[in-house]
Amino acid sequence: MIELSPIVIGVFVLIFIASFLKVVPEYERGVVFRLGRLQEFRGPGVTYVIPFVEKMMKIDMRTITMDVPPQDVITRDNVSVKVNAVLYFRVVDPNRAIVQIENYLFATSQLAQTTLRSICGQAELDDLLAERDKINSRLQEILDTQTDAWGIKVSLVEIKHIDLPQEMQRAIAKQAEAERERRAKIINAEGEFQAAQRLADASVIIEQHPVALQLRYLQTLAEIATENNSTTIFPVPIDLFAPFFTGKKTT
Repeated sequence: MIELSPIVIGVFVLIFIASFLKVVPEYERGVVFRLGRLQEFRGPGVTYVIPFVEKMMKIDMRTITMDVPPQDVITRDNVSVKVNAVLYFRVVDPNRAIVQIENYLFATSQLAQTTLRSICGQAELDDLLAERDKINSRLQEILDTQTDAWGIKVSLVEIKHIDLPQEMQRAIAKQAEAERERRAKIINAEGEFQAAQRLADASVIIEQHPVALQLRYLQTLAEIATENNSTTIFPVPIDLFAPFFTGKKTT
């Protein structure tokens, strides 16, 4: 009969005890089943698991970034587009994430795809392009409500890209160009109106002060003489000097 030394026995004992111990990192939690029954999750730090009696599964508690593949969507105004998004979520209850759903990552991905198609299909194309914040909030609210039973918290949903058909892109470009032309015409008309208003105000002032017209006339002659060295024949209406003659007779 083989006799084991105390040292060998001690080593076996230490190995057996070490098999009880498990290290759970700060960002993980350990979901423990004892003879098939769920126990309180453990961690972080060093914890123990009874061999052949308990089984532990580690769950990552960090925020997970999940890319939602492009989805074919028909908007409410019958425009076919492709929409993809990005989803941010994390596990807040590791026990429910294991017990309530078979694969919470796959389930969350599938739910995000179907919800994205549903919400985008209820919106018109203009709303889909201009009101992304509202659609993102709606997606986040629905996903967070649905995944709450799985112990998952959806913190953010963002639509990344909306792929439009070529003909729709051309139509939107034409619409934008027409809008810019309309604004340019409005601005031009507003400028013409303001210029006409100023001219009308100037005519009222000149009517009240006829001498102002003569002074402006003489100023124009001086500017022409300064800019052009050649001889310029410029007709001078006799009415220009009428106020001066009238003022002299009155005196």
